[in-house]
Amino acid sequence: MRRLTQLGNTLGLMAFSAMAYAGPPVEGALEKLPTNWHAIIMFCVFVALSMGITYWASSRTKSTADFYTAGGGITGRQNGLAIAGDYMSAATLLGLTALVYGSGFDGYVYMLAFFAGWPIILFMMAERLRNLGRFTFSDITAFRLDEGKVRTMAAISSLTVVCFYLIAQMVGAGQLIKLLFGLDYNIAVISVGILMMVYVTFGGMVATTWVQIIKACMLLTGGTLAMLMAFSQFGFSFQTLLEKATAVHKLGPKLMTPGALLADPVNAISLGFGLMFGTAGLPHILMRFFTVSDAKEARKSVLYASGIVAYFFNVIFIMGLCGILIVGQNPDFFEGGIIGGKLIGGGNMVAMHLARAVGGDMLLGFMAAVAFATILAVVSGLALAGASAISHDLYARVIKKGKASETSEIRVSKFATIGLGVVAIILGILFEKQNVAFMVGLAFGVAAAGNFPVLILSMYWKGLTTRGALFAGYGGLFSAVAFVVFSKAVWVDVLGNTAALFPYSQPALFAMPIAFLFAYVFSKTDTSARAQLEIDAFDDQYMRAQTGFGASGASKH
Repeated sequence: MRRLTQLGNTLGLMAFSAMAYAGPPVEGALEKLPTNWHAIIMFCVFVALSMGITYWASSRTKSTADFYTAGGGITGRQNGLAIAGDYMSAATLLGLTALVYGSGFDGYVYMLAFFAGWPIILFMMAERLRNLGRFTFSDITAFRLDEGKVRTMAAISSLTVVCFYLIAQMVGAGQLIKLLFGLDYNIAVISVGILMMVYVTFGGMVATTWVQIIKACMLLTGGTLAMLMAFSQFGFSFQTLLEKATAVHKLGPKLMTPGALLADPVNAISLGFGLMFGTAGLPHILMRFFTVSDAKEARKSVLYASGIVAYFFNVIFIMGLCGILIVGQNPDFFEGGIIGGKLIGGGNMVAMHLARAVGGDMLLGFMAAVAFATILAVVSGLALAGASAISHDLYARVIKKGKASETSEIRVSKFATIGLGVVAIILGILFEKQNVAFMVGLAFGVAAAGNFPVLILSMYWKGLTTRGALFAGYGGLFSAVAFVVFSKAVWVDVLGNTAALFPYSQPALFAMPIAFLFAYVFSKTDTSARAQLEIDAFDDQYMRAQTGFGASGASKH
């Protein structure tokens, strides 16, 4: 039980930070804790395997295309699994299971908001992304606009998303490895940063892709195994499970009806907008569409990723309902043995308690190792997206005006990766005692308001000009940041003010209209000759987006 308590402290922090919940600052540092040998052994196996993949990938990473996009040689099925691995974080397993356990149907509504972004990517973006882009989504936004200005704006927005996401992941990962090995927090964060730098610097996208695939398989295996072992106790009958869960849960018949999550409709809609359109604007997710050979494989990628994510959300939903009975009715999992009181380790420990209840310490150790592998894979994807923004968008295309050699660009990429790793380590150490929930909220908000409007308009609206794109991108970026800073999560909980200046915790509903409005107004009022040329160039862009004629192909190895 004590070990579960210790795991809960850390994993709860990870789950909340990754789900963008707001809460009070984390007080103090966690103590060094007894080791979990099952988790350590499984974690070491994962690290050894991923290092072997990195060594293998390093021999295949010879060009910029290899480093950024694995040479475009990943299949749709493989890429779909990697995208799912990049998207499903530790919070998907821990936080959403806890949400179903505590709020029932509200947890499923939350999952639907997470899932809603995938049809948008599949039907509106995947094919055009692959046909128009090469390495980063900036390739699309700068296709017919002023390359230097637009790439700079896109790179700043991408790095903002990456850095805030990295902080949340580094804090969670540092706390978890501290638990597993009993290391000081600082050493734990440094270890995570070094592993991330090794994966990306030497293996590039090839190594990152396979690390994400392995992690996705581990997460699917662990979650499915725990769900099946728990569900078997109810004869695999969903009706039986639901009847028993409804009978004992505090919500009673309201367990399967929308509740507190939708109590404030404005915040709920803003949350939905952030999760839905933020997914379609995350640079490390968008970058994955350039790793396949053509638009057909890009569509396959989203189809497979959507199926995997949808399947896992249903696994989590059943786990949460099973937890109501297996965990919620067992006094061993409550402080003081009082059923209905405080769960040992906190509310986000439901999945871990359930794993231990049905599979013992072995399954518990595996799930803990999965949680760490999940964060390490996400961190690697983020680092690669950030490095590509620096080396490809800023160095090669803006500073060198497209004349940089592949050797120098790869060298800058590796230096950028090391630099991002150092920054992530420093920020992870500085934010150890702070609540980092708002940072992921900010990441999704910036992605939804800063990246998505410019990206989607550049693909679909002929009237977009450079001036409109710049005002939209910077307007969405700064408004999303401002709304989060002025919200309770930062203005009150972090900065210590008495009242929030912005009443909602999610910025997307308010920042996105600003971005779209700026794009329309400043494009329509741009009467320059350059603007007319950009508008006229849309027809050529549209032809390539539809047919793929002139799109980059896969590298030959």
